[in-house]
Amino acid sequence: MPFDYDVIIIGGGINGCGVARDAAGRGYKVLLAEMNDLASGTSSASTKLIHGGLRYLEHHEFRLVREALMEREVLWSLAPHIIWPLRFVLPHHSALRPAWMLRLGLFIYDHIGGRKKLPPTKVLDLQKDAAGAPLKDQFRKGFEYSDASVQDARMVVLNARDAAERGAEILTRTEVTEVTRKAQGFAVSLVNRITKSSRSVTARLVVNAAGPWVDRVLSMAAQGKGARNVRLVQGSHIVVRKLFAHDKAYIFQNDDKRIIFAIPYEDDFTLIGTTDRDHICAPETVKISAEETEYLCASAGAYFKQQIVPTDVVWSYSGIRPLFEQGASSAQEATRDYVLKVDGDKARGAMINVFGGKITTYRRLAESVLSEIEQLLGARKPSWTATAPLPGGDFPVDGFDALVARLVRHAPGVEKATLRRLARLYGTSAFDILGARGELGRIIAGDLGVNEIDHLVRREWAISTDDILWRRTKLGLRFGTDDVKALEAFLQQSASQAAAG
Repeated sequence: MPFDYDVIIIGGGINGCGVARDAAGRGYKVLLAEMNDLASGTSSASTKLIHGGLRYLEHHEFRLVREALMEREVLWSLAPHIIWPLRFVLPHHSALRPAWMLRLGLFIYDHIGGRKKLPPTKVLDLQKDAAGAPLKDQFRKGFEYSDASVQDARMVVLNARDAAERGAEILTRTEVTEVTRKAQGFAVSLVNRITKSSRSVTARLVVNAAGPWVDRVLSMAAQGKGARNVRLVQGSHIVVRKLFAHDKAYIFQNDDKRIIFAIPYEDDFTLIGTTDRDHICAPETVKISAEETEYLCASAGAYFKQQIVPTDVVWSYSGIRPLFEQGASSAQEATRDYVLKVDGDKARGAMINVFGGKITTYRRLAESVLSEIEQLLGARKPSWTATAPLPGGDFPVDGFDALVARLVRHAPGVEKATLRRLARLYGTSAFDILGARGELGRIIAGDLGVNEIDHLVRREWAISTDDILWRRTKLGLRFGTDDVKALEAFLQQSASQAAAG
C-alpha cells in the first residue's frame, strides 16, 4: 500500500529535529509533529553548553565523553553564530577532590576527543589571574579548560528550518493522539491544538523522539504499556545580574559530589545551574522549587565573594531530562548516553524509540537513527550533516567579528549592539532580516522590529510572545510588562490580518 510519508517523527526537540534534518537531506519523505512549540521542553532548559561532560568521567562514561568531545568542534564549525568557545575555570577545593584527580581528569578530557582548535588546559594562580578576583580568598589554585556555549533552542529551530528547506513537513502545536500499526507501517492521528482540526497520515516508519513523553507515546502505540524506560530528572537554573566582568565560566564542586556552573549569559547576566532531582509527576508540571533556588544560591555563594540570595534571581527555568533507566542509585549517577530501541521490522513497519541523549551528541544520535532507517527502508543518500552548516552558519568559526562588521556596513543606521545581537541569533540570515535597505522595520519594543518578527513567524514557526522572547531570542530578560503587551498586540493583529486575507 502507498504511504503518505517514509518517516513520521514525534517530538520537536533537538533529537527529533536533528533526525528530521538528516532524514530529509538523505531523500526520505518526512513529517515531524510537535505538540507545543519547537524546543519547548527539555531542549530549551539545558545549561547552554556544548561539552564533553567532565564529571561523567567519574562515572566511567568514556564512550559518551569521547563522542561528545569529538562533536564540539564539528558543531562549532556548523553553527559559529550560535556556538562559541568558552573557557572554564575549576577552582581547587582542598576539602573535596584532590588536585591530582582534577589534573588526571583534565588530561583525559584534553586528549580523548580529537581537540584541534580549542586551547588545552592550563593551571591558574587565582591570586594573580583575573578569574580569581570574584572568588573567595581561600581559592588559590585553579585549572582552566575548554568547552563551548550554545543557544540551545536556536539549535533546535535551525535544524527544523533546514529540514523544512530540504522537504520535511514541520508541524508545531500538533499533537499525536493515536499511533496504530497497519500492514507494513503505521497510521498516525494528528490534532492541531490551536484550530482543533484533525487529520490522519500514514508512514512506513515512526521515530518516537518525544523526550520525557517517550513512554507515553509507546503506551499509545500499545507497544509497552506501563513500561518505564526513562528516568525523569529535573534540572533547574537561575539567572542573576552579572557577577564578574571577564568572559570565562566557572565550574564549582559541591560537598554533595555534584557540580554547578556559573556562566556569562546574554552579556549582562550570569547563569547558574544545574540541579539533579528525580521528578515523579507529569513532565509538563516541572517548575523550579524554592529549595532548588536556595541550593543554587548557596552553592555559588560558597565560591563567590558576593553573596547571592533568591531575591537576586531575575529569571529561572526548569526542565526534565529523560534519562535511560538503568537503575542508578541517584539522579546524578544516571547515564546521559542515548539508547535506541527498535520495535518491529522491515516487513511490518517499525518504531524507533529514542531514550536519553544530550544536546552535544544530537547529530551523532541522528546518524545512529538514520542507520536504523536505512536498514529498514533502504539507503538513499550518504551521511552529510558533519560538513553542512546550519542556516546562517556559513562563515568561518573565527569570522564572527567580521560578520558584525559587514552588517554595520550594510545597515549603518542600526545600532551596532543590535546588529551584534542579530548576528549572534541569525548569523548570515541577519542580512535577510535587514533586507536590501538595511532596516529593522517599525520597532515594536526595545530593538525588536517588525522585520525580525516577520522572519520568526514565517521561517521559524513562532506564534506567541514566549516563542519569540524566550526560545527564539532571550529578549524576555530585557522586556518589561508594557513591551510584552505591545508584542502580543502586534502578533494578534498580524494573525487577524492573515486570517482575513
